[in-house]
Amino acid sequence: MEEKRFPGSAPHHLILEERENLSVSGVVEVRSFDENTIVMETSRGVLVVQGEDLHIEKLSLDGGDLKVEGEIDSLTYEEGGRGKGGFLSRLLG
Repeated sequence: MEEKRFPGSAPHHLILEERENLSVSGVVEVRSFDENTIVMETSRGVLVVQGEDLHIEKLSLDGGDLKVEGEIDSLTYEEGGRGKGGFLSRLLG
């Protein structure tokens, strides 16, 4: 499987503990969030987190770090990465 890299990309890591605490590094932008879905652009593509009672506990775009608490059901990377139309454009388009 070929690894997708973006020019000038920062390191990207995910740590999921007990499906309740998620730490993500390499976050470039949070596109949208609510109690059930968080859509973020990372240095490795668009990541969609789905679950229940999701809360962003920490967000540092300078450092590219995000911490989420709640019941996490899925982590999905969008096809195409940057600039290809994300979750919301497909949902609304």
